[in-house]
Amino acid sequence: MGQDQTGLTIDNISMRFELPNGVHVQALKNVSLHLDQGELLSVLGPSGCGKTTLLNIVAGFLAPTEGKVLLNGHRVTGPDAERGMVFQQGALFEWMNVRDNVSFGPRMKGQSEADYGQHVNHLLDVVGLRDFKDKAIYELSGGMQQRVALARCLANDPDVILMDEPLGALDALTREKMQGLVLDLWKETGKTIILITHSVEEALLLGERLIVMAPRPGRIHKEYRLPFAERGVGGDLRAVKKSEGYAETREEILSMIWEMEEEIMGRVEGAA
Repeated sequence: MGQDQTGLTIDNISMRFELPNGVHVQALKNVSLHLDQGELLSVLGPSGCGKTTLLNIVAGFLAPTEGKVLLNGHRVTGPDAERGMVFQQGALFEWMNVRDNVSFGPRMKGQSEADYGQHVNHLLDVVGLRDFKDKAIYELSGGMQQRVALARCLANDPDVILMDEPLGALDALTREKMQGLVLDLWKETGKTIILITHSVEEALLLGERLIVMAPRPGRIHKEYRLPFAERGVGGDLRAVKKSEGYAETREEILSMIWEMEEEIMGRVEGAA
């Protein structure tokens, strides 16, 4: 695969885990993908297809067995502020208030309040938390905590935002509101975003590009380029779900994943 000087390149990544009993697990095999700056990718697939492993390699938490990840022409060799992570649970600092959580990254870089203050206040406005800046984390709902996590990630001004099931623990109404917020932030900031989800509906709504991964070993099974994320920016997500092509694409992907799950279950039963 060509190594573009801008954007994110996942170049022929394979990941093999060696277990203590001598058995190995091939989590990923020959995964290649390029994202231009500002693209929004959602990743779907059955359990065990290597979605989170791939995200952790891009984050720099794991070193691949083979292949490499390049960001703007340089190789990813470990965690870095240029790649921000938002987890399913916010992983926030419970002993800090909202504003201190959001400003944590700039402060760790040695920036002064004069340097980061205005930007942090803007982010608190964008995610709807200006009036909650002095609240303790434990006083916030799950949805509000994820807003803090998003703002904290953006405060570091990363080139790439990585999201691992960031909305999975939220109730349906809060989740829909957060999906709209993610789309608005994507459009406002121009960040490259990779989002892992188990929800086909969420992947369709939030994926300008969408890949479906297949397991054993984890690999890209099919890629889609979709209009629904653009339709959803600043709009009614429920209306997007009723728009042309949405229901057909959802059913196609659901059937695809269902067939993979059936195949996995067949293998398990056959080995029993």
